[in-house]
Amino acid sequence: MSDKNWTDTERFDNKAAEWDANAVRAALADAVARAIVAHMPVGKPANALEFGCGTGLVTTRIAPHCAQLTALDSSSEMLRMLAEKIAATSIANVRPLHLDFSRPEAAAGLDRNYDFACSSMTLHHIPDTASFLRELFGHLSPGGTLAIADLDAEDGLFHDDATEKVHHGFDRDALKTLLESAGFSSISFMTAHIIEKKNREGKLASYPVFLVTAVKPKA
Repeated sequence: MSDKNWTDTERFDNKAAEWDANAVRAALADAVARAIVAHMPVGKPANALEFGCGTGLVTTRIAPHCAQLTALDSSSEMLRMLAEKIAATSIANVRPLHLDFSRPEAAAGLDRNYDFACSSMTLHHIPDTASFLRELFGHLSPGGTLAIADLDAEDGLFHDDATEKVHHGFDRDALKTLLESAGFSSISFMTAHIIEKKNREGKLASYPVFLVTAVKPKA
């Protein structure tokens, strides 16, 4: 599933230092984190996973609600920023891990008993959505919950770089079908946030961000 045009870590490495300064991104992270926490299982997840954690804008907000949280990202510079936050705030239950979870061979050594997995604005960067969801399903324990925040299907102008290879958001019904095909059940969508920004054509536009939750059946 890996492709340099899709998983170009150098691009994210170069943006890491200034990543948190974007007010639109910070507001999104706050809204998504609130939605994820609200849809966590009753009681703290014992072994949670966040893929595409970036600098930890969501990570640091959900960490207090998890017993243990493994935070994955393919950008070493993004993870360095997260590590600095962990050191500065003495967060003891977050384990940053440099790994491209979209590559099955890289993810092979990960636990296969996560009881909660989440992400924010990462899925649209992964080329083969269906295969990735199947891989993710395999790393959840029976009864484990998934919570993914990402863009609704958009006009293709959300990203400033026209050459960046991404999915232009997701149709909710189509994504539900992919989740069901991967084995998930109890699939539910909500709107977690609406991003107001100037798109690539310089026009102010609204871009809804959904949170989809799903469960790996116990049997």
